[in-house]
Amino acid sequence: VIPLCCVNVSVVLGQKDWGVTYTKKSICALKGSTVKLSCSYTYPRGRVTTTFWFTKNDAEGNPVRLSDDPDYKRRVKYSWDKKKGHTLTIRDLRESDSATYKFRFITDQTGGKYTGDPGVTLSLTGLLVKVIPAGKRRTLTCSTTCTLTDNPTPTNIWYKNRQPVKKDSSSMYSISSEDADSYSCTVKGREDLRSPAVYKPKSSVSVSPSGEIVEGSSVTLTCSSDANPPVDKYTWYFQNKTFPNGFGQMYNISNFKSKDNGHYHCEAWNGRGSRNSTALMIILPDLSCDCSCRNHSGCSGSHPLSLWTHVVQEEGLHIHL
Repeated sequence: VIPLCCVNVSVVLGQKDWGVTYTKKSICALKGSTVKLSCSYTYPRGRVTTTFWFTKNDAEGNPVRLSDDPDYKRRVKYSWDKKKGHTLTIRDLRESDSATYKFRFITDQTGGKYTGDPGVTLSLTGLLVKVIPAGKRRTLTCSTTCTLTDNPTPTNIWYKNRQPVKKDSSSMYSISSEDADSYSCTVKGREDLRSPAVYKPKSSVSVSPSGEIVEGSSVTLTCSSDANPPVDKYTWYFQNKTFPNGFGQMYNISNFKSKDNGHYHCEAWNGRGSRNSTALMIILPDLSCDCSCRNHSGCSGSHPLSLWTHVVQEEGLHIHL
């Protein structure tokens, strides 16, 4: 039997007259893209009746054909020709597709079964923007976890607030540390596969308990942030001055007093820089204030109303009474 040729540089795997030649021993591809795995094979005699690719065996140790594997349903296709040999096409690649793929063929001869070991290792990667601080600048790098086999030195396209800003670019892009816009990247020719955007934290402050705060009670402030890269540092401010030891996502005031009335906000930091939240104002009224001066609808009679609290978010006014 004349071997089928499908590669320029290849590795032949097998014993004696049996063998499988894979185009590549390893492949790195983008998640969401399409990949082709090719091979040719040789055998001593007879006729080949069955060919298939697989990544795992069933409970009895028999290879499970990809075409029968529910994880690959409607995503795989087999093809064959004299020049390219046997080709497995997998589309809409998923992270779970990272595996070792092996080709197996069966002939009409007794014991005529052969699997090409060790197979082809497929690694999947997404696009990721890494942020490298450098003084007042930030260097953004469009990266992958492995070198793309079909495009080892890709041309990148950069996006600013989802709009193309730099085409036919290298993998690096420099911006100011003060830049508050979001940035993402893609590989030219695969604009549909874009990296997650990187942006400064967008934060807000919440208070617990969320209802009435009684003087002397414990009050916890929480800084909630949406950020990429994730927030790695928090700073708390009271009346625009930093809290001592106020560097966690939550800040607790164990014995809330009138002296604690005022504006609270947090500053969240990530690789892109920092951004302040809007201020939260907490007011604990004076006990000497009677019902008439509070002008509270729930107040009646001559007895002072139980302590109540204003919590005002300065932007998008929210008031809890």
